[in-house]
Amino acid sequence: MDKATQRSAALPHARSDVRVDWRRRMSDHIAYALLVYTALQIFVTIGALKAHGGSLLPYLALIILVVAIIPACRRFEARWNRLDDEQAHDPALAPHYRRDRFALWLLAIGLPFALTAVFKGLAIVFAR
Repeated sequence: MDKATQRSAALPHARSDVRVDWRRRMSDHIAYALLVYTALQIFVTIGALKAHGGSLLPYLALIILVVAIIPACRRFEARWNRLDDEQAHDPALAPHYRRDRFALWLLAIGLPFALTAVFKGLAIVFAR
């Protein structure tokens, strides 16, 4: 037995022994995505607040961003939490998990930038 095989045999959490729980993995990604989303939202919105002084549009963007992300994350969470124990460990769900994970991160990273860009554009249009 080579050293890598010995190491995997000695570790109880070795990749070959672990059954993936899609519910837990998606829940973890949702938690991390919300943290990233919140940090980006604050960073991007504070930048917009400094740039536009007294405009209320950045505040409106904050409200819309909060209202938009909560239902989206609840849908992701509900979709994966409906799985029973057997389905939660089914490797056939890997492509669906990857699709949802990609969509979640696209939403978490893209939404603050996209919506802030829209509101910055509106602020420029209405400032004229």
